[in-house]
Amino acid sequence: MKSKLITLLAVVSMLFAINKTNACTNYLVTKGASTDGSVMISYAADSHVLYGELYHWAAKKWPAGSMLDVYEWDTGKFLGKIKQAAETYNVIGNVNEYQVAIGETTYGGRKELHHQDGAIIDYGSMIYIALQRSKSAREAIKIMAELMAEYGYYSEGESFSVADPNEAWIFEVIGKGQGEKGAVWVARKIPDGYISGHANQARITTFPLKGKNTISSKKLSKIFDKNIENVYSEDVITFARKKGWFNGKDEDFSFSDTYAPVDFGGARFCEIRVWSTFNDVKAGMNKYWDYCKGDIQHAEKLANGHANINKYATNRMPLWVKPDKKVSVLDMMHFMRNHLEGTELDMSKDIGAGPFGMPYRWRPLTWKVDGKTYCNERTTATQQTGFSFIAQLRSNVQNIGAINWFSVDDAASTVYIPMYTVMTKTPETFAVGNGNMTEWSDNSAFWTFNEMSNWAYARYNLIHPEIEKKQAAYEKEFVDNTAKIDAEAMKLYKESPEKAVEYLTNYSVKQANRVVKEWKQFYHQLFVKYSDGNVKTKAEPKEGYKYVTPKLEQPGYGEEWYKKIVKETGEQFLMK
Repeated sequence: MKSKLITLLAVVSMLFAINKTNACTNYLVTKGASTDGSVMISYAADSHVLYGELYHWAAKKWPAGSMLDVYEWDTGKFLGKIKQAAETYNVIGNVNEYQVAIGETTYGGRKELHHQDGAIIDYGSMIYIALQRSKSAREAIKIMAELMAEYGYYSEGESFSVADPNEAWIFEVIGKGQGEKGAVWVARKIPDGYISGHANQARITTFPLKGKNTISSKKLSKIFDKNIENVYSEDVITFARKKGWFNGKDEDFSFSDTYAPVDFGGARFCEIRVWSTFNDVKAGMNKYWDYCKGDIQHAEKLANGHANINKYATNRMPLWVKPDKKVSVLDMMHFMRNHLEGTELDMSKDIGAGPFGMPYRWRPLTWKVDGKTYCNERTTATQQTGFSFIAQLRSNVQNIGAINWFSVDDAASTVYIPMYTVMTKTPETFAVGNGNMTEWSDNSAFWTFNEMSNWAYARYNLIHPEIEKKQAAYEKEFVDNTAKIDAEAMKLYKESPEKAVEYLTNYSVKQANRVVKEWKQFYHQLFVKYSDGNVKTKAEPKEGYKYVTPKLEQPGYGEEWYKKIVKETGEQFLMK
């Protein structure tokens, strides 16, 4: 009964994800590229109407003949029923008890292929169904491919990050549109020691079609062979030929350039977010800067010397890079907070940042002046994040599971809190049903962090540094305590697995509820300190005075902004 209730609440909550924008970001780090040998993926679920909460599906065994109702994640629309698995696994957010993690970004792709009548599987349901049924990344990919083939694919083009404690894969999918069932797709394993990413632009271009490391969907059962690193739907090329979208040799076929050709927006709003992380860890990424700004080149020849008869983009970034330094979980948190700092597109530096250097712009993303269209930058950190996470998948602690470092709201102004994926319940402050997008809840993590971030947007250069300091203190504490928490849990596991699960559940619940309570108090402190454009701090008491007047500073707008005012208004405000 509890499992059914949780599922029902999740469906009700997901009704508020209507009109999800194509605006999510994933980064993938392999074992050999991480500082501790873990596999990590990150995911920011970005939508102006997605309420951030921590989903939970409890492990369960189901009677023969059970059916599962499928509701579209974005809208809550009932799509149909599918066969339920005999057994489903515990899922905390986007990570399950077997340390399988899945994230996504929507790239859309060719509009002719959006949705198909009668299809039952949308991308969001596919994620959470696969998480409930898989024990490895390879099994998750197999399940997702089979679901689309059997029940049809309802959504637009999607890129998925699929990972477990040993491997990370990028899996790109697009439906076949009206008249044909299912989807065409490609899945590629990220080489160990490398990192990858995707952010609303399909990124798999060419891929091996033959060899001992590659299979088509005809041999999908062989995906569990550890030598297999590339898998694709058997008709991924023939379908494109039939539609007239691809000509030439099979070896020249590019999935992304055929099904989702990159344009100015695909580069400027999407690929630039992948670049921001690649640039953090790899020298020489500046050579892709012009591409990321939207300069898409279509040379006459491809890199292999063949004629570019399909007019593919020829200056694209690689699908993965080998970092010059290994990546930690704290680095991953840093990647999720990027605003293109240090580049010419740093949004805290232009006039749109206002006098307080705010690196955000209110939507719409594009706007017109005198008939010309202009754009704001779309960075990794954004105000409309519902929730985000870093999945830390650890092969050295199989019994106690992965850590889902979970947060809600703008990643730059929130705290990533460790949620062990063997948990049997979620914290009250993150629980499904505790508030929603149109209803306030005073102990909701989502509204607590929104309250703070929106206050910071008002005077960003003064308030946000205080948030960063507090944020860093929490996250360092949690990371530093991980080894101790793991050791105690593994000790308890030897006595009883149930004791270990209870211990980790209590730890994660306690830390989440604690942070939200203290963050609310922190907000009150900063509200008092920075209200009315002032900066008020406690002063020392003076002898003979009835009360202490706080120290008052009024920093105003800063010299550079005052100069801009004078330049704009001339002598309008000049005192004479």
